[in-house]
Amino acid sequence: MRKLVVSAIALGFLTSPAFAQKRDDDPLVIMEKEKKAQAEAIDKQYKRTIEQTRKEVDAPRNDPWANIRGSNDGKR
Repeated sequence: MRKLVVSAIALGFLTSPAFAQKRDDDPLVIMEKEKKAQAEAIDKQYKRTIEQTRKEVDAPRNDPWANIRGSNDGKR
């Protein structure tokens, strides 16, 4: 039991430098955060555009040639 506790403590001391190497100001971490933020902004913009087009589609359509065509021009 004593060997198990000592080996666990030793393993903990040996792995601590690996956790100390992870920093938040690493250039790769910063670039990854920026890419994620940019992707989220693009996704928000896409969703907003889709919502706007859905609102436009739901609006009644206007026929610009309604006054020029006669009542029976399109019917046969």
